[in-house]
Amino acid sequence: MRDDLLACHRYIESNPVRAGMVRHPAEYVWSSYRHNAQGESNPLIQPHDCYHSLGIDELSNRKAYRELFGSHLEPGQVDEIRSATNGNYVLGDSRFKQQITNVLGRRVTRGTPGRPPKVEA
Repeated sequence: MRDDLLACHRYIESNPVRAGMVRHPAEYVWSSYRHNAQGESNPLIQPHDCYHSLGIDELSNRKAYRELFGSHLEPGQVDEIRSATNGNYVLGDSRFKQQITNVLGRRVTRGTPGRPPKVEA
């Protein structure tokens, strides 16, 4: 889950860059990048445990977070995030998807297209 969550962070923080609004996530005023990567105070942001696991202290967490943006997300990751978002599906490994299915009591992954086959009685 950690990798998927950090990929989502990168995807969201990089949206204004992909849209040509800014050159770097730190330039976008509504981004959490400045808090996560540069330590700018923001009482609205509560970092996830996976952010805290990036390093041994706040300085190393920030450094590791900045390093995540040293390369672009793989196109497949971008497509997977978009597909999950647009389809209202869960993004993560099969274990995580099953946990969410159990909690919500409904399917959280893409279904098989078409009608189910008729079952003979």
